[in-house]
Amino acid sequence: MMRGRSDGAQKKRLWTFVGIGAVLVVFLYMYFGSKSGGESALEYGSRSLRKLGSSYLGGDDNSDLSSRQEEKFGLEDGDGGIVPKSFPVCDDRHSELIPCLDRHLIYQMRLKLDLSLMEHYERHCPLPERRFNCLIPPPPGYKVPIKWPRSRDEVWKLNIPHTHLANEKSDQNWMVVKGDKIVFPGGGTHFHYGADKYIALIANMLNFTNDNLNDEGRIRTVFDVGCGVASFGGYLLSSDIIAMSLAPNDVHQNQIQFALERGIPAYLGVLGTKRLPYPSRSFEFSHCSRCRIDWLQRDGILLLELDRVLRPGGYFAYSSPEAYAQDEEDLRIWREMSTLVERMCWRIAAKKNQTVIWQKPLNNDCYMERPPGTQPPLCRSDNDPDAVWGVNMEACITPYSEHDHKVGGSGLVPWPARLSSPPPRLADFGYSNEMFEKDTETWRQRVDQYWSLLSSKISSDTLRNIMDMKANLGSFAAALKDKNVWVMNVVPKDGPNTLKIVYDRGLIGTTHDWCEAFSTYPRTYDLLHAWTVFSDAEKKGCSGEDLLLEIDRILRPTGFVIIRDKQHVIEFVKKHLSALHWEAVGSTDSTSDPEQDNDEVVFVVQKKLWLTSGSIRDTE
Repeated sequence: MMRGRSDGAQKKRLWTFVGIGAVLVVFLYMYFGSKSGGESALEYGSRSLRKLGSSYLGGDDNSDLSSRQEEKFGLEDGDGGIVPKSFPVCDDRHSELIPCLDRHLIYQMRLKLDLSLMEHYERHCPLPERRFNCLIPPPPGYKVPIKWPRSRDEVWKLNIPHTHLANEKSDQNWMVVKGDKIVFPGGGTHFHYGADKYIALIANMLNFTNDNLNDEGRIRTVFDVGCGVASFGGYLLSSDIIAMSLAPNDVHQNQIQFALERGIPAYLGVLGTKRLPYPSRSFEFSHCSRCRIDWLQRDGILLLELDRVLRPGGYFAYSSPEAYAQDEEDLRIWREMSTLVERMCWRIAAKKNQTVIWQKPLNNDCYMERPPGTQPPLCRSDNDPDAVWGVNMEACITPYSEHDHKVGGSGLVPWPARLSSPPPRLADFGYSNEMFEKDTETWRQRVDQYWSLLSSKISSDTLRNIMDMKANLGSFAAALKDKNVWVMNVVPKDGPNTLKIVYDRGLIGTTHDWCEAFSTYPRTYDLLHAWTVFSDAEKKGCSGEDLLLEIDRILRPTGFVIIRDKQHVIEFVKKHLSALHWEAVGSTDSTSDPEQDNDEVVFVVQKKLWLTSGSIRDTE
């Protein structure tokens, strides 16, 4: 009996210990699981959020940050809805979040990507249920960025607290840390002594007048692939040349962030498996300075993609050891590249020291004269060279249309006249010259109206990086030609593919789907122009709140949003002003613009500078 009672007691104690152990395991799993999942897209809820509290400058200390209303628009019927007191705030670790280029998300989704093809640097967007539905906080000590043109040469260190590039590239003059600033001497991997001298050298190699690369306005749009911190593009601006500087979010992951903080046009992207988000014949000049791209891979597919976006007679400047080194491997690569570009009908325009410059043909003659079976082949006739969103690259040469072949060039007038001259590709859309000129004048008047609304808030150097979220023909950007700004013109992926008109005008831009996040870092634009962007998202069934949060993510603190849309959209945005920590600046209605729809309203807002408790220190 005693033995039986002893065994029962031991069993009871054993089960007690097992129960306690199980509880402890569950606790540890939940605790450390939530910690390790802090950067997970599945943890976009309360575990990755924090409160603003009293650290929000000008905010409501009693805000209920957990309340969030899931809604799209739904205001046509006059529904007043519930005004959320605030959006939650993401954890400080997400202050540089790029949702569609988030490697943590890619890892968690267990995507089977080919790293050798750079697929992990391409866009992979979270599903709606895995999105960060919170405000992205600025980093500790964040300050309003230094104004252009000073910003070309220096930025606040705490705005981008990453100095590893200064150490890794210390012998190349990319950037130098000086006190509370990061300074950019203008150097690069192959132009240690300054981008300005290097640019003049290239112009001299091509015998351009006064060693000016713009060639009297004939070269205006440049593509700089593997751009580093974009000093090459930054120094081109003084020659009336605008460059699209491109680099991936790779081991040097803050290159594009530095470029945009400096006020230099730039975009996050990679030559991987998908076409670049630019139409055919967009650039007069392309450039690669030690960009470490294997141009020979997959039958030269990357070089053929570069060929697609070059205009007739366009140049490719290549500064790399393969162009001059004498070791066996570099010589092998040079021989194979030379053979490839010769079959592509490129010719050497100049070669000197470390740089070779190839030129693309003006017409199809060379293509037609190649022996049958020559590789790479010409692209099929049904291959649209301007289709880019999610389209795979192909290892083929994009020939010119019959019209362009006969013209023997782009047919564009030199810059700056091309900004206001009807471009030849207008005919692709059935637009007349009169329609183009009317659109240009309409947007000139509208921009004057915008600046009138902003006049009390801005001075000549307040704005630098501007985005037109629905650019159409680029007339909004054209109307800003006398301002010291640059514009990223975005053409929706499912609308008329007018981006080629934007490039023909000497402007730059990209294609995008506003149901997804844009490929840029947080806090990179001073002003966003949203013309019917919300209405378009509504028609597609996309979340209005997601779009508001994305606009807030890419907008700099103290930056502005100009919303031109239907009245019910404006009411929707007004409901969320306090939630976003935005404030109304001004508005106008259709009576002041006879060209706009009767119920179209202009509403201008400004983003406040707010800080979390962890970032308030060291802030002016």
